[in-house]
Amino acid sequence: MPSENYDEHIWPGEQQLELASDQASTETEGEHTWKKRPPYRIHEEGEPFPVKYRGSCHCGLVKYQLGREAPLDSKLCHCTTCQTQHAAPFQWAAIFHKDDINFTDGHHNLEWYNPSDKSIENKLPCKVRCCYCHSPIMDEGRNMILLFPSLIHFQNDEDKAKFRPRCHIFYSQRVVDVPDNLPKWTGLNEVSELMEGPDMS
Repeated sequence: MPSENYDEHIWPGEQQLELASDQASTETEGEHTWKKRPPYRIHEEGEPFPVKYRGSCHCGLVKYQLGREAPLDSKLCHCTTCQTQHAAPFQWAAIFHKDDINFTDGHHNLEWYNPSDKSIENKLPCKVRCCYCHSPIMDEGRNMILLFPSLIHFQNDEDKAKFRPRCHIFYSQRVVDVPDNLPKWTGLNEVSELMEGPDMS
């Protein structure tokens, strides 16, 4: 994915949520400011947070809970940025609100990378990973977060099915064909050319 399209790529269909007031969030924040806002803010003991799922990085230093039963969207991205950042042919990602996540361990052990200017500051939009094992934790946009379901500890197939990908994006940049009958878009879903789909002959 081209870096100039990074935020739009993360949140296709959510652009209407981008307000002028969000511009301030694109600036680099102070050393401790990020800890006080979602998605990094720790929920206080006794504060309502319905735990639906738990996830962690590979080494277990970073652990989190999810309070939403199903993601807002789930998709497979074939853009070259995702291929490079994840060292994989494509990325499986699920979109959540920032308040849907609660870090229980290791939120002080997170580090960032901004692919737009190749900086390691908490400057939105950015990628977030564990500083020890370097597992990708999420992508943070201005309004949403994009989580990676492979880090979630699903208890059964029924829960996992709720995260099933609904489409492929940036399929024109693919390095491998995926014959799964899901809609396949050249770029962002709904706003680019549909290459393949269940209703296409």
